[in-house]
Amino acid sequence: MADRDPLRQRLDAGLTALQLDLSGDVVEALLAYVALLARWNATYNLSAVRDPAEMVTRHLLDSLAIVPLVSGATLADLGTGAGLPGIPLSIIAPERAVTLVDSNGKKTRFLRAAVRELGLKNVTVAEKRVEAVDGAFDCITARAFASLADMLAWGGHLLAADGAWLAFKGRFPQDELAQVPPAFRIDEIRALAVPGLDAERHVVVIKRARSSATGDQGQAGST
Repeated sequence: MADRDPLRQRLDAGLTALQLDLSGDVVEALLAYVALLARWNATYNLSAVRDPAEMVTRHLLDSLAIVPLVSGATLADLGTGAGLPGIPLSIIAPERAVTLVDSNGKKTRFLRAAVRELGLKNVTVAEKRVEAVDGAFDCITARAFASLADMLAWGGHLLAADGAWLAFKGRFPQDELAQVPPAFRIDEIRALAVPGLDAERHVVVIKRARSSATGDQGQAGST
């Protein structure tokens, strides 16, 4: 692995641009995750990004760009792959219970090793297809996973009544918006400025349609 000082400098600059004030221990844990990913990637091909410096930008900072939109006590990261954005989000908020969902055994082996080596006591790994997962989560994240319609068809049952689904997209997903199932609504589409990344990034914030969030009319209209 490359010397950590340049990586730390890149990460610190990016965190400043994102207006995230993280402790030194949290920064070191994020860099330890990159080191672990780079080491495993040489054998297991977990990510197309090979350069650890690019991992800081394309994985850490890209994941952390959505922090202002993440809320709640529980989070499920669907199609998490190498743990993105779930692991960076779990590192910076150890009080939040995070479930990493992926059906690929090679990737979940890495995830379990990362959870163990990084001491992430708030993280659970679920080696399952999304549609087989149970529970209700305050926040759901999905990065490079599927179309909005497919995401919600497979995992919509996991979104809590007042929860928020954060779907990462590159370009503004105009052609996908009309296909969102009627049980859900687009709450916001926010352009993301990822430090050091010269590419379009958006996050689509999806919530349950008020009439379908719950059978309790009072709660359904209280968002």
